[in-house]
Amino acid sequence: MTNFLIIGICILAGMLFRKSKTLPEDAHKGINAWLIYIALPAVSFKYLPHIQWSNNLLLPTLAPIIVCFGGWLWITLYTAKKNFKKPTEGTLKLVASLSNTSFIGFPLIMAYFSEADIAVAVICDQVTFLLLSTYGVFVAINSSKSEQLSLGIIIRKVITFPPFLGCVTALTIPHFINISALTPLFDKLATTVGPLALFSIGLQLNFEGWKSEIKNISITLLYKLMIAPALVLLIAVAFQLKGRIAQITIFEMAMPSFLSASVIANQYHLNTKLTNLIIGLSIVICFITTALWYLILQYLQ
Repeated sequence: MTNFLIIGICILAGMLFRKSKTLPEDAHKGINAWLIYIALPAVSFKYLPHIQWSNNLLLPTLAPIIVCFGGWLWITLYTAKKNFKKPTEGTLKLVASLSNTSFIGFPLIMAYFSEADIAVAVICDQVTFLLLSTYGVFVAINSSKSEQLSLGIIIRKVITFPPFLGCVTALTIPHFINISALTPLFDKLATTVGPLALFSIGLQLNFEGWKSEIKNISITLLYKLMIAPALVLLIAVAFQLKGRIAQITIFEMAMPSFLSASVIANQYHLNTKLTNLIIGLSIVICFITTALWYLILQYLQ
């Protein structure tokens, strides 16, 4: 319950600060800078060095990639014969393809399953961060109003993107240097991701004009909340993957759109209003859809 309250309070606080004009209009940019350069890399250092890899973790490793590719294909087909502006198309590809596997995913895993099952969710989460740092940046650059796409720009942007650097260094440095003394520091920094990302969304969230975007929102959330987990479920059934790991993986893929997609959309001048609308609505609706998915998974088990 506490985690649910935090979600509501952070988004509502951002909306109230925006409405009261207590903060500057671009206050969210400073918050996003903290998230990109400090908090998101800290998440990688908090979790990655402690993961014990095995073949059992193939499904949670591959599931975010499958959902990401499916989201890209779903939106590509949806926008193929329509006159979509590139920033809007890129926005839809970002929010449809990436799942909120940590701040929303972890509390829901604990609520429906157990705290021990977060070990599986962490795998999904770190792969999602890698996708954000690669696929997300690629889509954002390709869709940006201000960026010219070239191979050199893509490579430079990806390898200098702080969350990507965080993932790479968290996977390599602990093999050479004992950084366990810094674990409490990474724990504290990582805890700022959820509240600040939600507060940033609240600062930018404006439900005015949502009716004009209802089709884009509906198409995106249909995939993100229902088709994406169904796709992973079909793969699990096809390969006879059962048990707790499969259940947690499917449940994680039913999470709402990734909070940090808003940070990328803002950084590359995509359709930030639509981004935040979809993220905000997906969080609200997911409390219903994840309950449905839990019942489905229990029935199949």
